[in-house]
Amino acid sequence: MPRNLKEELLFTAMMAGLMVIVMETYNIVLASGIKVGLVMEILKGYPLALIVAAILDLALVGPLVKFIFFNYIFKPEWKQTPIKIALSISTMMVLGMVTLMSIFGIIVTFGFNNLSWGLYGHAWLMNLIVALPLQLVIVGPICRFLLMKFQTRQDA
Repeated sequence: MPRNLKEELLFTAMMAGLMVIVMETYNIVLASGIKVGLVMEILKGYPLALIVAAILDLALVGPLVKFIFFNYIFKPEWKQTPIKIALSISTMMVLGMVTLMSIFGIIVTFGFNNLSWGLYGHAWLMNLIVALPLQLVIVGPICRFLLMKFQTRQDA
């Protein structure tokens, strides 16, 4: 896990960068199908989605998840391993980010006036189905591995 602000920013950039590109691709294909211009549509929306995701992660979801986890869920006497702590925090992060980024995606795609509970619930569930395993099985391990390599290089 990140030990300082520099590592936190690097970790967030890697995590958000990978999650946003995959989830944006998934949502565009889900909404429009695979078509000519798909790559350009993904690249066009990527910068804004990445900025929003990074801000939400660093300023809202990350601090809130860590506060809740370390003040109400984590018990030192349980002797949890670092991987259990990381997976617990990652799961909570996904829940928070899916909750907020689903709203963002609906507003960008359909406009604020078309935001409804039905559309939101569907988007939230469809995003959670992909984001949770993506984070726990692919993106999270890759980012933790790369961070560990970075930390090892910094310590040397």
